[in-house]
Amino acid sequence: MSFATIVAAKTVIVADDTAFVRDRFKAALEGAGHRAVTVANGSELVTRVKAELDKIDLIVVDLRLPQANGVNLVRLLRRINPEKPPIVVFSGTIANAAEVRELALLNVAGYVNEYTALQHILPSLAPHLFPGDYNRRTGPRVVLGIPIAYRFGNTIAAAVTLNISKGGVAVRTTSPLDAGAVVKTRFRLPMGKKDVDVDAKVCWSDRRVGMGLEFMNVSAADQASVAEYVDSHFFTNRKA
Repeated sequence: MSFATIVAAKTVIVADDTAFVRDRFKAALEGAGHRAVTVANGSELVTRVKAELDKIDLIVVDLRLPQANGVNLVRLLRRINPEKPPIVVFSGTIANAAEVRELALLNVAGYVNEYTALQHILPSLAPHLFPGDYNRRTGPRVVLGIPIAYRFGNTIAAAVTLNISKGGVAVRTTSPLDAGAVVKTRFRLPMGKKDVDVDAKVCWSDRRVGMGLEFMNVSAADQASVAEYVDSHFFTNRKA
């Protein structure tokens, strides 16, 4: 069996007013061979994007930056270029569900928890760094470390999830399958009363991180359970 490894280096702007957050995301990105540019306020972010637009592959942004005004900061970035680079928002800086709807209209690529564990950072950003290998889910992702079993052909493997969305899960493994492989998965959500059985497709694969599984065939009941879990945990780490 062959394995896919993502090697292309990317440039990411990490915009947050907290040095702890900036430094952790910078360490995770640079540890995987990418370039990370950190900024601490809205004015500096806009200046950087205007100056290096063609070199930036992803913006990860705090909506409550100094010298910024919430969703209007994303609007300003989209005025610079309506299509690129992709923008990922720190989920803890979103004030309410209305902002999520506004961000969707602005084509925000997704969300990431700014205080997620260091080893979870790259799996959360990989779908946006490598969109050609990944059918992006625009809904929020929730950090979640639970056992997951997956079957590929006659091989059954066990791993731990890194995060979950309504459309799939990221899985930590040092032996990821090739992108495009179809697997049968089984996992149980925290406090769940039964296993969730889902057919899924490997949509991104990185030997340094793991792989992303996009749900394909899922029952209405299981889909509802996943959606309820994601919705109920998405806003639990918001900034005051």
